[in-house]
Amino acid sequence: MTITTLLVANRGEIACRIFRTCRDLGITTVAVYSDADADALHVREADLAVRLPGAAPAGTYLRGDLVVAAARAAGADAVHPGYGFLSENAAFAAAVQDAGLVWVGPPVKAIELMASKTRAKELMAGAGVPLLAPVDPATAGPDDLPLLLKAAAGGGGRGMRIVRELDALPGELLAAAAEAASAFGDGEVFAEPYVERGRHVEVQVMADAHDTVWALGTRDCSLQRRHQKVIEEAPAPGLDEALRTRLHEAAVAAARAVGYRGAGTVEFLVSAEGRPYFLEMNTRLQVEHPVTEAVFGLDLVALQLRVAEGEPLPSPEPPQSSGHAVEARLYAEDPARDWQPQTGALLTLEVPEGPGLRLDTGYTGGDTIGVHYDPMIAKVIAHAPTRTKAVRLLARALERARIHGPVTNRDLLVRSLRHPDFAAARLDTGFYDRHLADLTAPGAGDPATAALAATLAEAVRGPEAVRPTRPGGPAPARFGAWRNVPSQPQRKRYRSEPDGTEHEVAYRTPRTGVPEPHGTPGTRVLTATPDRVTLEVDGVTRQFTITTHADRVHVDAADASYTFTALPRFTDPATHTAPGSLLAPMPGTVVRLAEGLAAGVTVEAGQPLIWLEAMKMEHRILAPASGTLTALHAAPGHQVEVGALLAVVQEDPAATPVPVPVPEETA
Repeated sequence: MTITTLLVANRGEIACRIFRTCRDLGITTVAVYSDADADALHVREADLAVRLPGAAPAGTYLRGDLVVAAARAAGADAVHPGYGFLSENAAFAAAVQDAGLVWVGPPVKAIELMASKTRAKELMAGAGVPLLAPVDPATAGPDDLPLLLKAAAGGGGRGMRIVRELDALPGELLAAAAEAASAFGDGEVFAEPYVERGRHVEVQVMADAHDTVWALGTRDCSLQRRHQKVIEEAPAPGLDEALRTRLHEAAVAAARAVGYRGAGTVEFLVSAEGRPYFLEMNTRLQVEHPVTEAVFGLDLVALQLRVAEGEPLPSPEPPQSSGHAVEARLYAEDPARDWQPQTGALLTLEVPEGPGLRLDTGYTGGDTIGVHYDPMIAKVIAHAPTRTKAVRLLARALERARIHGPVTNRDLLVRSLRHPDFAAARLDTGFYDRHLADLTAPGAGDPATAALAATLAEAVRGPEAVRPTRPGGPAPARFGAWRNVPSQPQRKRYRSEPDGTEHEVAYRTPRTGVPEPHGTPGTRVLTATPDRVTLEVDGVTRQFTITTHADRVHVDAADASYTFTALPRFTDPATHTAPGSLLAPMPGTVVRLAEGLAAGVTVEAGQPLIWLEAMKMEHRILAPASGTLTALHAAPGHQVEVGALLAVVQEDPAATPVPVPVPEETA
């Protein structure tokens, strides 16, 4: 059957990416969208769109019946699930086929066999795929530690716990089961040995209905936070040929064991000694598929559509790979504050274009990052002849990107790519456990000079500014040296975001209306306009691009970007928060409270009091000190905005004070 109209049962970046291939193939595209996504990029790019009433995933993108009805209403003849949501839901795949639609995915039976990690491991053992021996939590002893608890029915880090002490095992089992039940509707949890400093290595497979199975090389996805991938690359560096062959053969055996068709990924944990162990098989397209596409010169979505139409793969053997590719996931989150997801208007998103660079995103400047979905903004991919060149290209592209709005992990990505361990391919899943503090420490940039540039741009923006003109429009104000002027210096205060450091800039505005910095020896102004300032700093010319949105000022330089909040000259005392106040660190939903929590109860420092769910992640709000809970404003089911007052703890003067902790993420 030839596919003519395709509905993508997904949103955001992956929907946009699938639409791109459909346009190349002449296939009409259909989007589905929740009320929260009414103006989303994937809706704007689709030929047709169908609304799924509501905002939460459970009532929209996870409603298979509504998605199938949308496909029928739009006249689609095929459905592509993307990744996440219903992509590995066997019942949804069956419903699509029962409706007479083409399912662009693997057979229902293959999804069922791989849906449970416990059943999948039993099947893989029979196929000769190397496995970690399971551990019965009821009989676990000291020699079994550390243990990794995992949800049998899910992924993405939900329901996953590392247990290093036997006394903690019962509580962690209960917590993992509760989270798994909440996230996947199935509370089954299993335990296996936790491999210290293991690498996450996976093999992309592509199979057709004509007995051809391709193993499309390896990917390394070891750099992870919250058990979710951050940087991926292909091929996985540092593997000897024997290990690569073993991984390829095991992946093909896994695919054949379940009669697989289409795109899938077999994931392995590789120990420090080079021993591989099967983790799971993802019966869908992976987020990181672009790096495989880059090195093999393939369009995996086009191959998925070809296989779904019943066509064979182009050849019995996969093409040869070429070069190296690296992908970085750009998230709206603050790595320095326990990876807290961020929301709000994405004012600017501009990533450099050029040979070897690719941007996959579901956003453009002016869109809003909401609370209902994953905080990933985009994927930036670089491909070059060697790993060193690909890493360098990607780091520089991220560094030069203009990203204005919520805090992102952009600086962390750049520093990660340039870290000596990453450069030397010393990779394992504990990378951020070891290096996060260094990677999020204040950088070597010059925020004071950036604040000066912001001040000069604002000063020349004012109506009193006098700038020379030239035919065709205004020319930049141009300065050759400092002037001694009698006017008193004016002062401007900024707060750096998100670290909170304050900067004060002094400048004079003489009769010419051209501002002159005050008290900055070694700095000379060359040009200044409302959106661009050029300074000579200690003999080096530096250029700054300035963008202002309300009280936020974004300054982009060649080697760093800065965000400032313009501050009033004097602080308003009413803005201070009462001691002991617990504020919502992000918009979200209160999912539960500590047992017996009520005004008047006694709490201990560090005790989890409130659980908040936001952007697919669960966070604990901890007591800042030992004392009495004097107010409780949170209740299960409440939707709260960032900064909302959840509770107040009055510290017991006799107790030992502790610093207010950052809310701890539990997923």
